[in-house]
Amino acid sequence: MLEDIRQISNPFVRAITSGFFLSTLVTIPASAAIFLVNLKNESTYKFIVYASMVSATVGAVGGLATGKNKSKASKSYEIESSATDWKDWRKFVVDRKVKESDSITSFYLRPLDEGILPSFIPGQFLTIQLEIPDQPKPIIRTYSLSDYIESSPYYRLSIKREPTPADTIAPPGVASNFMHDRIHESSIISVKPPAGKFVLDVNSSQPAVLISNGVGITPMISMAKAVSLLNPTRHIWFLHGSRDGSLHAFRDEVNAIAARNPNLHIVYCYSRPNLTDDGNYQHKGYVDVDLIKNVVAPEMQKLTGSTIADYFLCGSPAFMDSLRDGLRNWGVSDNKVLFESFAKAKSKKSEQAQDLTKENDSIEIVFSKSGKTLDWNPSEGTILEFAEANDIYPDHSCRIGVCGTCMCKISEGEVDYEEAPSASVDSGSVLICISKPKTARVVLDI
Repeated sequence: MLEDIRQISNPFVRAITSGFFLSTLVTIPASAAIFLVNLKNESTYKFIVYASMVSATVGAVGGLATGKNKSKASKSYEIESSATDWKDWRKFVVDRKVKESDSITSFYLRPLDEGILPSFIPGQFLTIQLEIPDQPKPIIRTYSLSDYIESSPYYRLSIKREPTPADTIAPPGVASNFMHDRIHESSIISVKPPAGKFVLDVNSSQPAVLISNGVGITPMISMAKAVSLLNPTRHIWFLHGSRDGSLHAFRDEVNAIAARNPNLHIVYCYSRPNLTDDGNYQHKGYVDVDLIKNVVAPEMQKLTGSTIADYFLCGSPAFMDSLRDGLRNWGVSDNKVLFESFAKAKSKKSEQAQDLTKENDSIEIVFSKSGKTLDWNPSEGTILEFAEANDIYPDHSCRIGVCGTCMCKISEGEVDYEEAPSASVDSGSVLICISKPKTARVVLDI
């Protein structure tokens, strides 16, 4: 009976029912006892009335209290369910803001609903949405997660202040400068769940070489922390390049990890060190393949008996292009080299689209939500670039098929990708940031 009362959602009905139940539970046995002993006087009747009133009051209060406990449990369940079902935008509050170097600042984000945070794979990123004044629509950006703690109450993003390039509707510098200048502790931003395929298998025993420059250090910290925490016997080489100490973020943090884990090997390179940088770096110059061959490989051979390793690259495009070419020439197979870049992809020509243009003079793209039907030709770039040139501004961020923000439904036609997408693409959808029309007519849900 008590369990049935607890299930009553209306607090007033629950209180009345509980009070009536307890009052009945007390009054009936008391009346029966008095009748059996034949105590028929005024004081006896008063006792029964008072006992009934007191028990009814206690029961009503108990019913309300049960409701309060139930509400708390219900709230806890709702919070946990909302976190588990998290697929789209979720509000986060900036809990802390920490300057890491002259150009990089960290933002510690906690969920506004106080719910649990799903775990992530080291190397993944978050997609955030910013309401920036003077921008025609919210700005969406992707930033690597720069920390790793089991059952963490927060996510950490570490963002470099970027100079603002010209001739784009939403240049990268707009978001990073807004984060540095206008986002502070207690600010609220919208966030999507962790995503990305640039990830490290923490359980692998294969040596790994984490190579970065500049803000490319952020996913590498997450990887180094995760391995040191979950698989400390695995050998990791942490190579990072910076101009000097003032721009080297997380040096002390990475050094602290290495102090606890002898299998984390650090190599810092400064291209133009200051006098105050003595003792803070191992090599003057740049992180390149010669450094790997002459410094890392001999140490790896000595410690593991082999020079076979997984390579992870994150940094400026020129930095990564040089390393990828150098590693390939050294004999490292491409499947052993993973890289992450949020820079604009180089345009490639689409031969099929060019052939269609010759035959049909133009290719028709229908932007169904915008109500526009437009003629496209290969000189007008990707579908995203073409849309922006015609005052259509779909959601996007990375522009190289990594984040998946620009994914949209395609109801007619086909597209060609400039390169294979890194992001997962839903059936019946396409990534417009790296695609061009393949058929004479393409209909998109934009």
